[in-house]
Amino acid sequence: MSTESPARLAVRKTYKLYIGGAFPRSESGRSYQVHSASGAFLANAALGSRKDARDAVKAARAAVGKWSGATAYNRGQVLYRVAEVLEGRHEQFVSEVKAAEGGSRKEAAAQVDAAIDRWVWYAGWSDKIAQIHGGANPVAGPYFNLSAPEPTGVVAVVAPAGSSLLGLVSVIAPAIVTGNTVVVIASTDRPLPAISLTEVLATSDLPGGVVNVLTGKAAEIAPWLASHQDVNAIDLTGVTDDTLAKDLEVAAAENLKRVIRPADPDWSADPGVSRMLALLEIKTVWHPKGV
Repeated sequence: MSTESPARLAVRKTYKLYIGGAFPRSESGRSYQVHSASGAFLANAALGSRKDARDAVKAARAAVGKWSGATAYNRGQVLYRVAEVLEGRHEQFVSEVKAAEGGSRKEAAAQVDAAIDRWVWYAGWSDKIAQIHGGANPVAGPYFNLSAPEPTGVVAVVAPAGSSLLGLVSVIAPAIVTGNTVVVIASTDRPLPAISLTEVLATSDLPGGVVNVLTGKAAEIAPWLASHQDVNAIDLTGVTDDTLAKDLEVAAAENLKRVIRPADPDWSADPGVSRMLALLEIKTVWHPKGV
């Protein structure tokens, strides 16, 4: 009589969207296959639709007040907590990045390390960006004239197609650290690190709706975000098709969205503060001085 234990059934993961702090399936019921850099099947991911995009914008708008109203110090604490949880799941992300992008395990580990370090770096800027991008202005008259940065609002982001984690972190963190909320279209071919990142965000004290992640085809989803009247800015970093990018810029102009479209960014370089500043408005307040 055999005493061997029966083989366990594999627990297959169902990859979903991340909207409003929850993990819904696409309302379309569609999915698509995700393959590794070597062509091996990895998983089925949800194929997001325009309805999913609208739901994500609604969730992002609902979260703006609480998130932008939090103290800069508190936002920094939350971002630092994200880095802590990422660190705890380091090996999982190394495996997913290696599968998505190919290369060696050492190269994947270096990217994960850089992504965690970047979260920490942006967390440190949360209560300092106002000091370098705001202040008292010299004016003629007995007035205090103060300029202070404020978040733009809801930002749509097309994530980098090639850098599945470091590039993704480098477009999300600078948007949310200053009080914006985001709707992100993950890399179509390499979405799994983005989906795992949403699990980190969901357990890192980040309020639901601050980050919303859609998987699917950017060419299908992005036009609805570009033309959405409740989106205040759009980051086209991950759009590689010039024709599509120009169409999105035209659609974004309808309600005067801010448009970010950097040319071939180097994600390993010092990010600087330009991406944070690009998603800030400036409020100037006048106040009479006492005599």
